[in-house]
Amino acid sequence: MSIPSSPTGAAPAAAPTRSRHLLPWAVVVLVAVGLALAGPIAQPEHYHDFADKRAWLGIPHAADVLYNLGFAVVGWYGLALVLQSRQRPSLDAIRPGYALFFFALMLTAFGSGWYHLVPDNARLIWDRLPIALLCAGILSAVWRDTLGDGRWVDVLWTVLAVASVGWWWVTDSRGAGDLRPYLFVQFMPLLLVPLLQWRNGTPRRERLYFAAAIGCYVLAKVSEVLDHQIFQHVAYLSGHTIKHLFSVAAGLIVTLNFAHRKREADRP
Repeated sequence: MSIPSSPTGAAPAAAPTRSRHLLPWAVVVLVAVGLALAGPIAQPEHYHDFADKRAWLGIPHAADVLYNLGFAVVGWYGLALVLQSRQRPSLDAIRPGYALFFFALMLTAFGSGWYHLVPDNARLIWDRLPIALLCAGILSAVWRDTLGDGRWVDVLWTVLAVASVGWWWVTDSRGAGDLRPYLFVQFMPLLLVPLLQWRNGTPRRERLYFAAAIGCYVLAKVSEVLDHQIFQHVAYLSGHTIKHLFSVAAGLIVTLNFAHRKREADRP
C-alpha cells in the first residue's frame, strides 16, 4: 500500500495536523506580542539621505532608480512561468502565492524607481507596499505547500501586508509613523519559511534554494544599513544600490525554485 504524499512531495509528518500548525502559529503570536510590547518603532530620521545622489541622463539618483529594472525582468519571467503552469494541478496550492510574489516584484521595479527619483515619505508608500506583498506571497505559498491549508492563507497574509503599510501611512500622517506591523510582515518569512520547510520535510534542494534567497536578503539589509560607508570605499556603487542587486538575486533564486517545481510537474 502506498503512502500518501504531503504537499511538498515528502512523506507526511507523523504529528497530527493540529500539532503541525501549533509551532508556526506560536511563532506568529510571540513575534506579534513582542513587537506590541516594544512600543512604536519610528523610521530613522535620515532615512531618505541616500549616499549616491549622482544623476545620469537627467535621471536623479540614477543608480538607485535604474537598478530596479532587475525586479521587472525577474517578475516578468516568474509570471510567465505561473501562466505556463496553469494546467498543473500539483502546483495549485502554491500558484497564488508565487503569482503574488512575481507581480509584487514587477510593482517593486516601478514603486521603488518612483520613490528614488524624489525620496520622501509621500512616495515611500509605493516602495513599501510591493515589498510587503512580496513577503506575503512567498510566505503564503510555503505555508500552503507545507501545511496544506486553503486559499484563506493567501487572503490573510495579503490583507496583513496591505494593512501593515496602511498602518505606517496613517500613523506617519499623524506625526508618529509606526513601523511595527510592516517589520512584522517582513520578518515572518525569515522565521517561518525555514521552520515550515524543516518541520514538514520539504526536499533538501528546495530548502537550499530558500536558504540562498534568505541569505541574499540578509546581505541586502546589511548593505542598506552600510549605505554611506560602502559608497566611501566603493566610489561607483553605494550600499543601497548593492541592496537592490542582492534583492534582485533573492527574487531570482525564488523564481528558479518555482521553475524547478514546474519542470517536475511537467514530467509525465
